[in-house]
This record gives sequence, C-alpha cells and structure tokens, in this order.
Amino acid sequence: MTQAPSEIVKPAPIWGTGRRKTAIARVRILPGSGKFLVNDREVDQYFTEDKDRQSVRSPLAATSQAATYDIFVRVQGGGPTGQADAVK
Repeated sequence: MTQAPSEIVKPAPIWGTGRRKTAIARVRILPGSGKFLVNDREVDQYFTEDKDRQSVRSPLAATSQAATYDIFVRVQGGGPTGQADAVK
C-alpha cells in the first residue's frame, strides 16, 4: 500500500475590520515577507504624514512582526488620520 503525497496547505488569511469615526478598514493578514499595501498602494505612498505611517505600523513594531506578515488593506471614508487609526 502506498501513501498519498502530502499536500501543501497554505495558511488561511486572517481577516479583520477596523473603524474610527467614519473610516472603515478591511484588513487581510498573511504570513509573508513584510509587504504592506493600502488600497493597492505602498503604505508610505498612501499615508503621507509621518504620524500616520507610525500609527499604522505601531502594532507590528510592538510585536516585532513587521517582516513576517504581508498586510493588504481596503480603507474608505474619513480623513487620513481616521483611516490610519482604523487600519491600526
């Protein structure tokens, strides 16, 4: 009797929703190399203010996980600071 080859199982993405005032962020997190896209743009291109960039990266920096996950975000509504807080 032969065994079936082991299947490669991809980890399921982690989904989350963040809200701040009228901003809504839908976040998908996957194991990866540290890619961080917001509305199909690099996070540094999307958030132009340093305080907003630091805000969205603070959870990853606090857990030292910035280079181990790929993060994909769809955000709408509100202003830049509200959107950054919704992503955070």
